[in-house]
Amino acid sequence: MTRTKAVAWAGGVSYLLVVGLLVGGAPRASGTVHGVGALLAVSLLADVVRRMPLPALAMALFGSTAVVVGPPSAGHESRAASYQGQFLSYLAVDLVLGFIVATCVRRASMVAVAVSFVVQVLVIGVFGHGDGLAVNEVIALLALAASCMAGLLSRERREHAVALRAQEVTEAVTAERLRIARELHDMVAHSIGIIAIQAGVGGRVIQTQPAQAREALRAIEVTSRETLSGLRRTLVSLRQADRGDTALEQSPLAPSPGLADVERLAAATAGAGVRVDVRRSGKQRPVPADIDLSAYRIVQEALTNVVRHAGTGRCRVAIDYGEEELSVEVVDDGRGADNGSAHGFGIIGMRERAGLLGGHLSAGPRPEGGFRVATRLPLPAPIAVPVETR
Repeated sequence: MTRTKAVAWAGGVSYLLVVGLLVGGAPRASGTVHGVGALLAVSLLADVVRRMPLPALAMALFGSTAVVVGPPSAGHESRAASYQGQFLSYLAVDLVLGFIVATCVRRASMVAVAVSFVVQVLVIGVFGHGDGLAVNEVIALLALAASCMAGLLSRERREHAVALRAQEVTEAVTAERLRIARELHDMVAHSIGIIAIQAGVGGRVIQTQPAQAREALRAIEVTSRETLSGLRRTLVSLRQADRGDTALEQSPLAPSPGLADVERLAAATAGAGVRVDVRRSGKQRPVPADIDLSAYRIVQEALTNVVRHAGTGRCRVAIDYGEEELSVEVVDDGRGADNGSAHGFGIIGMRERAGLLGGHLSAGPRPEGGFRVATRLPLPAPIAVPVETR
């Protein structure tokens, strides 16, 4: 840090030395040469401008003013023509001013603009002559305004980019929170519903039917272990970014559930008192992991609603593997109410899952009675594998 500051100050001192040479060491050069020389010399202030913009502006104002008020060129060149060329040095001030407007706080920018405006107007007014006075004043004001506008545009673009990045981060965090909420809801709600029902059954028959009570307790144990495994998988995935893949390799987790596990899900639901008829149609094949998991979670949540709200002992799950989309339907012949969606997040979560995959989900009572949940999830086009011919 100290070294970079030393380099910046060395550039500032070099700039002042060059200005001194232009003013005192080249008296026979024209005013235009002085102005262009001062404009080029401002490049020596690059580090100062980047680290200390206000001191850099003060140096640029001092150097440019010194070039203007210094002795004009010797010879027969008119003083007016000489000063007109020397006024070019204020373009260096405008360059520094544009950087200040773009990067510094608004109060400092306003002070810098005001000081630059006053100095330029006064110096040009004092040292300008004849008809060239008005022209030089107008040119100086236009150059100052142009630098300020460029700085403002740069500031607005940077602030807009920062706002967009902040919005993207906020949206990403919100999307991740919703994903975790859906995953936890679908996983825990189904398991807790089954556990509650099995616990009630076990409590009622523990004295009269010990064997059935043991089956209920066994179902509670299995469901609890599966839920703990799912929760552990979710929690570890949240820490994966910080801990890396090493922890996962040391402690492998069970794979995420999918449509292949629907029969096991149906068996667990049957233990809660609802028999599930699973029907598959179409050409069964592996589907992408996100579609596989979402379809499973939709079936899981729909079965949870049947167990908790339908008041029926059976339902049907139909899975159709189409060419372009995967269709999943869960139908029951129960009460046909809204399955508790008015007070929960189950159907909302199912719709969000389908929407994120570009699909569609409908849920509602059937005219003939009962409740129906149907979703269509688009499948990616199969990749054609070239066949070698001999």
